[in-house]
Amino acid sequence: MFVYADNAATSKVSPAVLDAMLPFLKDTYGNPSSLHTMGQKAAEHLLAARESMARHLNCEPKELYFTSGGSESDNQAIISAAKVGARRNKKHIITTAIEHHAVLHTLAQLEREGYTVTYLPVSSTGLVTAEQVKEAITEETCLVTIMYANNEIGTILPVKEIGAVCKEKGVYFHTDAVQAAGHIHIDVKDQNIDMLSLSAHKFHGPKGVGALYVRSGIPITVLINGGGQEKGKRSGTENMPGIMGMAKAFDDACNNIDANAAKVGALRDKLIAGLSKIPHCALNSDPKLRLPGNVNFCFEGIEGESLLLLLDSKGICASSGSACASGSLDPSHVLLAIGRPHEIAHGSLRLSLCEYNTEEEMDYILQEVPKVVEYLRNMSPMWKDLISGKKNFTL
Repeated sequence: MFVYADNAATSKVSPAVLDAMLPFLKDTYGNPSSLHTMGQKAAEHLLAARESMARHLNCEPKELYFTSGGSESDNQAIISAAKVGARRNKKHIITTAIEHHAVLHTLAQLEREGYTVTYLPVSSTGLVTAEQVKEAITEETCLVTIMYANNEIGTILPVKEIGAVCKEKGVYFHTDAVQAAGHIHIDVKDQNIDMLSLSAHKFHGPKGVGALYVRSGIPITVLINGGGQEKGKRSGTENMPGIMGMAKAFDDACNNIDANAAKVGALRDKLIAGLSKIPHCALNSDPKLRLPGNVNFCFEGIEGESLLLLLDSKGICASSGSACASGSLDPSHVLLAIGRPHEIAHGSLRLSLCEYNTEEEMDYILQEVPKVVEYLRNMSPMWKDLISGKKNFTL
């Protein structure tokens, strides 16, 4: 059996999305900036896509900018807020220790340019509170950037409450919603969100396309200069097939969000219940405040890369953390932030599900993962030290 359980890394393009993209590769391939009929027809479709996505986010179409994906959107949002802050002599930014590297690396660059960044610690389940944010805000704070849901352990953060604090304090609030968009309800007005990033390939859209919401009135720093597309804020001929695919994928995801969450959440809970029976393991994140499709465990006495390779040999595609850092031998910064020791963090497994997964696939995972864990433990000198009593168990 083949099981794809790495949807947090990327999801497959749905048949409906592919059908929505094909006309813009074959027939309506005009440049939406062109004045001729084909170009203007493309421009009409571009506007319709923007309006559709804006409706689901509860923002104005003019507040939505199309980008190459979540990383570019994160970079542009953070740099824009930082530049505004600098003009007001405010160069302090607040974030968390569990952000995606698109956020963390951008903040590291700003630190090298003289900004100060407060990295809020998280709880053992990956949560921060609005009160933590409130206490960290100073007169110099120009931005709070905190993700909507964590890409590794699936924790859903209290975005609405954090946004309310930022609104009260007059500080811009950006949220990286790459893992949340299309999977849980988002309302930028109700949730006091000033800027939001999303990426199409996390909800069955194509890779290489995303969007950035920026509330009207917030100055945007241009990162890509050129022909002045996207109202002069993001140059480059619009990726029409990608944008149309993203709009269709987002529309489908949002229209079916509750039904998909119920189905995927049931599969997730089945996996959690089954994997919890393996001795000396631990669920990472909160059992309830987590994304519908996220399952993340640590298994003591094994190494995550070996676990992934053996599962792959059995047809199971999984991850040990963020796909963007899959080539790294370092343990997950997220797992370290929630208090897992290095040796435990190395033995992690992330299974991320979608509505295309089945009960039969979950049964297969629950059949194979315990066997692989047992096999690796029997080979592990660390495990022998643990069961012999030379070392104490952590989990």
